[in-house]
Amino acid sequence: MSAPSAETALEPLRGPLTGYCYRMLGAAGEVDDAVQETLLRAHRNLHRYDCARASLSTWVHAIATNVCLDLLRGAGRRALPWDLGPASTTAELGAPLPATQWVEPLAHSRLEQVADPSELAVRRETVRLAFVAALQWLPPRQRAALVLRDVLEFTAAETAQILECSAAAANSALQRARATLEQHRPAPAQAADPEDPAQQQLLRDYVAAFESHDVDRLIGLLAQDVRSGMPPFLWWLHGPRRIGAAMEAGAEYCAEDRMVPGSLASGCLTLGQYRPDADGVLRPFALLLLELRGDRVAEIVTYLGWGDRFAEFGLPPRL
Repeated sequence: MSAPSAETALEPLRGPLTGYCYRMLGAAGEVDDAVQETLLRAHRNLHRYDCARASLSTWVHAIATNVCLDLLRGAGRRALPWDLGPASTTAELGAPLPATQWVEPLAHSRLEQVADPSELAVRRETVRLAFVAALQWLPPRQRAALVLRDVLEFTAAETAQILECSAAAANSALQRARATLEQHRPAPAQAADPEDPAQQQLLRDYVAAFESHDVDRLIGLLAQDVRSGMPPFLWWLHGPRRIGAAMEAGAEYCAEDRMVPGSLASGCLTLGQYRPDADGVLRPFALLLLELRGDRVAEIVTYLGWGDRFAEFGLPPRL
């Protein structure tokens, strides 16, 4: 193929590759590099592609799989705070863990856009923060087998091609992955929908409770089994009362903080938290991801130090 036709053929795969690499790596910061490397390798080797042996998508996903497996070689498991230890009982945050420890959120604007509502719901569920964290329990090749078959719906033969193994080996990896995932599968959650009036009202109520430091109102918005964590710290809290007590204890630190809704990320509603600097200018402080169950907030993950990435989530650099 010529350069223009190669670009035409490969560029539409950027969105699907972004979703695949994110599920594999669990790190939004590594996804762009993985996708770019995949497309570069595909461009360089497009003259070797044989449409009689595989579809272009299958061939390119095989390249992406090798890129991701290379990146994952020697890497530790990424996680959410509650995957790493029991809930905290004190206000001590402890030492921050390295960024490579944490599953990171991915803005939905970077994913393949689909019009079918049912397909959209499935896509959002399978990039859900808790689901991606559960995938990280799987060894990389098993993770690839499960994502390829159960999420992206490649056939058994295509999956074997992508993994460069026999169909029996690919099916064996898939069965082991399904068994492991079942042990770590997250609880069901309500699909985040920016067009849902009830969800938007819940978000407004949460912001109002936070900004007014109304602890009782905040507690009323939380599920009984709510969890709240704050990467890069291992510290996390379980239950409305403990979260409310932490908010009350920290009121002086966030007395002038403000929150602004952002775009969807990893199947969750998002909020940008801003804190005044020495000149009183409200600057990015943290990115919050909220997962809902019914009419309550079930999980809150507060990513500290994400100000340089606020634009990805439709959030301004200052208020």
